[in-house]
Amino acid sequence: MGPLEAILAFTLAAALLTLTPGIDTALVLRTALVENARSAILAGLGVSAGVLAWGVLAAVGLGAVLAVSETAYNLVRIAGALYLLYLGALLIRTALRKDSPRSTFQDQTSPSAVSGRRWFMRGALTNLLNPKVGVFYVSFLPQFLPADSNVLLFSVLLAAIHAGLGVLWFAFITLATRPAAGFLRRAVVARTLDGITGSVLIAFGLRIAFTAQG
Repeated sequence: MGPLEAILAFTLAAALLTLTPGIDTALVLRTALVENARSAILAGLGVSAGVLAWGVLAAVGLGAVLAVSETAYNLVRIAGALYLLYLGALLIRTALRKDSPRSTFQDQTSPSAVSGRRWFMRGALTNLLNPKVGVFYVSFLPQFLPADSNVLLFSVLLAAIHAGLGVLWFAFITLATRPAAGFLRRAVVARTLDGITGSVLIAFGLRIAFTAQG
């Protein structure tokens, strides 16, 4: 497989993976529906940054540690599960608060730049604290590395393609919610969406917590 064929094949596979619903999509979709487009885009950029970071880690061999070390895998797994449970609990708490017309998941007291960084970090941590992403990259990327290629540079290129596809997908999700933004931000609707998303994140967190390596 030559470089061009490898890039095209990886792009197709990565596009299918990007469109598959998961934790990242749930977080960005909820943010777009309840908060605002800027926060959703920043969360999506954080997720894509996490994808790129995993690609780099896998390329330099650190991601392989998760595949062979049960201790390292479990440390990341537990941290990721706890983080998802924390986010899910925040959303469910917000859903149960009937005294607020808007979601308290958004920190409205923070300056815009600080709030933006917080959303970016939420997206990045949601991705980085999922050890299955690291294991996936270790097993997935080598299939698309041409013979005699620079492993590090080509792996980073493929990870950048995956991250770029994620940015496009999250931007599409965000734009698709704009026509109904006013309705979706009504108190009852927003609390319902928070409750559903919080439950999904907790379910993912529990699944990660009780899923062994392999």
